[in-house]
Amino acid sequence: MGVTAVGKSALAEAIAEDLGAEIVCCDSRQVFRELEIGTGKPSAAERAARPHHLFDTLSIGERASAGWFGRAATEVQDAIRDRGHLPMLVGGSGLYLRAAFEGLAPEPPHDAAIRARIRRAMEEEGPERLHRRLAELDPEAAARLAPADRQRIARALEVVEASGRPISWWHRQTPPSKASDSPLVFELVEDPHRLRARIAERTTAMFREGLVEETDELRRRGLGNVLRALRAIGYDEALALLEAAMTREQAEDQTNLRTAQLAKRQRTWFRHQVEAVRLEAGIEPRVLRDTIHRALSSETRVR
Repeated sequence: MGVTAVGKSALAEAIAEDLGAEIVCCDSRQVFRELEIGTGKPSAAERAARPHHLFDTLSIGERASAGWFGRAATEVQDAIRDRGHLPMLVGGSGLYLRAAFEGLAPEPPHDAAIRARIRRAMEEEGPERLHRRLAELDPEAAARLAPADRQRIARALEVVEASGRPISWWHRQTPPSKASDSPLVFELVEDPHRLRARIAERTTAMFREGLVEETDELRRRGLGNVLRALRAIGYDEALALLEAAMTREQAEDQTNLRTAQLAKRQRTWFRHQVEAVRLEAGIEPRVLRDTIHRALSSETRVR
């Protein structure tokens, strides 16, 4: 695990074969088959060289969730173990990691008709007014959400109308227990200043290697609005560039800014939610490989 752009995928590819490992995607954007350049997933050649799982599993028109991932990852890991191999989850989505090993509380219901009605009200009345409505129905959720957070306000209102219970109640439910081997968890960490340099290098490479062209192809296929709804870093900026709403320099700067903000949120989440062996991002592959071999041969497991 680790924040975006810290070098997780490259390190995993470098040690997977020696460990007899099959790589499992643990990233909420890399599961979409249409998103290639802007997600930092392993290259097509790397994915062809050894088993990779859950990359390119969904279309961007399909809904990805931690609940879906938890079920899919459990099936994949069981199959890998049955083959006598080691499942290696790689990614930066902490909630996906938790879902894979600990399970999640029951997911609140979805109701398309209610959601459409709330979205219309959002456009007509504005998010602040719906936030006040949410404060009456679910004060706990409203206190956590900014009055301008359209997506989360709408979802919270949808849940309370569809289920009769506030979303804060759903979040308090105990996840189902899952029988699983305790995972060895390693987090790659990097100094924030050096990470910003890594982010800038990766952003430059993505735009140079065809992010805008990839985005334009999706737009030509009629998937522009679906892509926009994902709010995917880099792709939003590529769309803005294609629509002449940004210059190339502005698009790259905005991508860098949003990526750094994401990394900060991820860093905070990992610090408080994940117990892991923390390793410097520049660690030599052989050192990590040997560390994992020693851990696997002992009875100690790190959660």
